[in-house]
Amino acid sequence: MEQYFQVGVISSTHGIRGEVKVYPTTDDPARFRRLKEVLLDTGGGWLTLELEQVRFFKQMVIVKFKGYDSINDVEKYRSKGLYVPREQAVPLEEGEYYIADLLGMKVLTEDGGHFGTLRDVMQTGANDVYVIDSLHSGEVLLPAIADCILEVSVEQGWMKIRLLEGLLD
Repeated sequence: MEQYFQVGVISSTHGIRGEVKVYPTTDDPARFRRLKEVLLDTGGGWLTLELEQVRFFKQMVIVKFKGYDSINDVEKYRSKGLYVPREQAVPLEEGEYYIADLLGMKVLTEDGGHFGTLRDVMQTGANDVYVIDSLHSGEVLLPAIADCILEVSVEQGWMKIRLLEGLLD
Protein backbone atom coordinates (compact mmCIF):
# COMPACT_ATOMS: atom_id res chain seq x y z
CA MET A 1 0.00 0.00 0.00
CA GLU A 2 1.14 3.48 -0.80
CA GLN A 3 2.23 5.59 2.18
CA TYR A 4 1.98 8.93 0.35
CA PHE A 5 -0.65 10.21 -2.05
CA GLN A 6 -0.01 12.80 -4.72
CA VAL A 7 -2.30 15.84 -4.42
CA GLY A 8 -0.71 17.97 -7.14
CA VAL A 9 2.18 18.74 -9.45
CA ILE A 10 3.92 22.11 -9.63
CA SER A 11 3.49 23.17 -13.24
CA SER A 12 5.18 26.58 -13.20
CA THR A 13 6.02 29.65 -11.17
CA HIS A 14 3.42 32.41 -10.80
CA GLY A 15 4.77 35.93 -10.60
CA ILE A 16 8.04 36.86 -8.91
CA ARG A 17 7.10 36.52 -5.21
CA GLY A 18 7.57 32.77 -4.83
CA GLU A 19 4.11 31.53 -5.82
CA VAL A 20 3.66 28.40 -7.92
CA LYS A 21 0.86 27.05 -10.09
CA VAL A 22 -0.15 23.57 -9.00
CA TYR A 23 -2.08 21.17 -11.21
CA PRO A 24 -4.29 19.32 -8.71
CA THR A 25 -4.26 15.51 -8.93
CA THR A 26 -6.81 15.09 -6.16
CA ASP A 27 -10.57 14.68 -6.55
CA ASP A 28 -11.03 17.66 -4.22
CA PRO A 29 -8.76 20.62 -5.12
CA ALA A 30 -10.44 22.69 -2.37
CA ARG A 31 -8.60 20.49 0.14
CA PHE A 32 -5.52 22.66 -0.45
CA ARG A 33 -7.26 25.26 1.75
CA ARG A 34 -7.27 22.76 4.64
CA LEU A 35 -3.69 21.59 4.21
CA LYS A 36 -1.06 23.05 6.50
CA GLU A 37 1.89 21.40 4.76
CA VAL A 38 2.76 19.10 1.87
CA LEU A 39 5.70 16.91 1.00
CA LEU A 40 7.65 17.75 -2.15
CA ASP A 41 9.31 14.86 -3.96
CA THR A 42 12.69 16.36 -4.87
CA GLY A 43 13.77 13.21 -6.69
CA GLY A 44 16.34 12.55 -3.97
CA GLY A 45 14.07 12.68 -0.94
CA TRP A 46 11.17 14.50 0.70
CA LEU A 47 11.04 18.19 1.54
CA THR A 48 8.28 19.43 3.88
CA LEU A 49 6.75 22.70 2.70
CA GLU A 50 4.39 24.78 4.84
CA LEU A 51 1.52 26.39 2.92
CA GLU A 52 1.26 30.12 3.58
CA GLN A 53 -1.42 31.07 1.04
CA VAL A 54 -3.73 29.20 -1.33
CA ARG A 55 -5.98 30.57 -4.04
CA PHE A 56 -7.57 29.25 -7.20
CA PHE A 57 -7.30 30.35 -10.83
CA LYS A 58 -9.16 28.43 -13.53
CA GLN A 59 -8.22 24.75 -13.09
CA MET A 60 -5.06 25.52 -11.14
CA VAL A 61 -4.20 26.11 -7.48
CA ILE A 62 -1.87 29.02 -6.78
CA VAL A 63 0.26 28.21 -3.71
CA LYS A 64 2.72 30.28 -1.70
CA PHE A 65 5.06 28.33 0.57
CA LYS A 66 6.29 29.87 3.81
CA GLY A 67 9.90 31.02 3.54
CA TYR A 68 9.97 30.93 -0.27
CA ASP A 69 9.67 34.57 -1.28
CA SER A 70 11.09 34.85 -4.78
CA ILE A 71 10.79 33.16 -8.13
CA ASN A 72 14.38 31.95 -7.71
CA ASP A 73 13.43 30.01 -4.55
CA VAL A 74 10.71 27.93 -6.27
CA GLU A 75 11.76 27.69 -9.91
CA LYS A 76 13.76 24.51 -9.24
CA TYR A 77 10.58 22.72 -8.09
CA ARG A 78 8.82 22.91 -11.47
CA SER A 79 7.33 19.51 -12.48
CA LYS A 80 7.76 18.12 -8.96
CA GLY A 81 4.96 16.27 -7.19
CA LEU A 82 3.27 17.37 -3.98
CA TYR A 83 2.17 14.62 -1.58
CA VAL A 84 0.39 14.05 1.71
CA PRO A 85 0.86 11.08 4.06
CA ARG A 86 -1.84 8.40 4.01
CA GLU A 87 -3.12 9.63 7.41
CA GLN A 88 -4.05 12.98 5.83
CA ALA A 89 -5.80 11.48 2.80
CA VAL A 90 -9.49 12.13 2.26
CA PRO A 91 -11.47 9.40 4.11
CA LEU A 92 -13.10 6.79 1.90
CA GLU A 93 -16.67 5.56 1.89
CA GLU A 94 -17.51 1.85 1.96
CA GLY A 95 -16.45 0.22 -1.31
CA GLU A 96 -14.14 3.10 -2.33
CA TYR A 97 -10.40 2.70 -2.87
CA TYR A 98 -7.43 4.96 -3.45
CA ILE A 99 -6.30 4.65 -7.06
CA ALA A 100 -2.68 4.42 -5.92
CA ASP A 101 -3.58 1.26 -3.96
CA LEU A 102 -5.26 -0.35 -6.99
CA LEU A 103 -2.51 0.16 -9.55
CA GLY A 104 -0.45 -2.99 -10.09
CA MET A 105 -3.06 -5.14 -8.35
CA LYS A 106 -3.39 -8.77 -9.43
CA VAL A 107 -6.77 -9.42 -11.12
CA LEU A 108 -8.42 -12.81 -10.62
CA THR A 109 -11.48 -14.31 -12.28
CA GLU A 110 -14.42 -15.34 -10.10
CA ASP A 111 -13.15 -18.94 -10.07
CA GLY A 112 -9.75 -17.73 -8.75
CA GLY A 113 -7.76 -17.96 -11.99
CA HIS A 114 -5.18 -15.30 -12.78
CA PHE A 115 -6.61 -12.87 -15.37
CA GLY A 116 -4.07 -10.05 -15.43
CA THR A 117 -2.85 -6.85 -13.76
CA LEU A 118 -4.67 -3.58 -13.17
CA ARG A 119 -2.63 -0.96 -15.04
CA ASP A 120 -4.74 2.20 -14.90
CA VAL A 121 -8.02 3.68 -13.71
CA MET A 122 -9.98 5.92 -16.08
CA GLN A 123 -12.34 8.28 -14.30
CA THR A 124 -15.49 8.80 -16.35
CA GLY A 125 -18.69 10.57 -15.44
CA ALA A 126 -20.77 7.52 -14.53
CA ASN A 127 -18.23 5.14 -13.01
CA ASP A 128 -14.52 4.41 -13.09
CA VAL A 129 -13.17 2.03 -15.71
CA TYR A 130 -10.31 -0.32 -14.83
CA VAL A 131 -7.67 -0.87 -17.51
CA ILE A 132 -6.41 -4.42 -17.13
CA ASP A 133 -3.45 -5.96 -18.93
CA SER A 134 -4.82 -9.45 -19.48
CA LEU A 135 -2.60 -12.45 -20.05
CA HIS A 136 -4.73 -13.77 -22.93
CA SER A 137 -6.96 -10.88 -24.06
CA GLY A 138 -4.56 -7.93 -24.14
CA GLU A 139 -5.94 -4.66 -22.78
CA VAL A 140 -9.38 -5.08 -21.21
CA LEU A 141 -11.58 -2.18 -20.08
CA LEU A 142 -13.73 -3.23 -17.14
CA PRO A 143 -16.37 -0.98 -15.58
CA ALA A 144 -15.91 -0.58 -11.82
CA ILE A 145 -19.44 -1.68 -10.95
CA ALA A 146 -20.72 -4.23 -8.45
CA ASP A 147 -21.67 -6.67 -11.22
CA CYS A 148 -18.03 -6.84 -12.38
CA ILE A 149 -15.95 -6.19 -9.24
CA LEU A 150 -16.77 -8.99 -6.82
CA GLU A 151 -14.11 -8.55 -4.14
CA VAL A 152 -11.06 -6.36 -3.48
CA SER A 153 -8.25 -7.01 -1.02
CA VAL A 154 -5.99 -3.97 -0.91
CA GLU A 155 -3.90 -5.53 1.87
CA GLN A 156 -3.17 -8.65 -0.20
CA GLY A 157 -3.00 -6.84 -3.55
CA TRP A 158 -5.74 -8.58 -5.56
CA MET A 159 -9.26 -8.16 -6.86
CA LYS A 160 -11.74 -10.75 -8.04
CA ILE A 161 -13.82 -9.92 -11.13
CA ARG A 162 -16.72 -11.25 -13.16
CA LEU A 163 -16.50 -10.79 -16.91
CA LEU A 164 -19.94 -9.89 -18.19
CA GLU A 165 -21.01 -11.22 -21.57
CA GLY A 166 -19.64 -9.10 -24.42
CA LEU A 167 -16.75 -7.49 -22.52
CA LEU A 168 -14.09 -9.44 -24.37
CA ASP A 169 -15.66 -9.09 -27.85
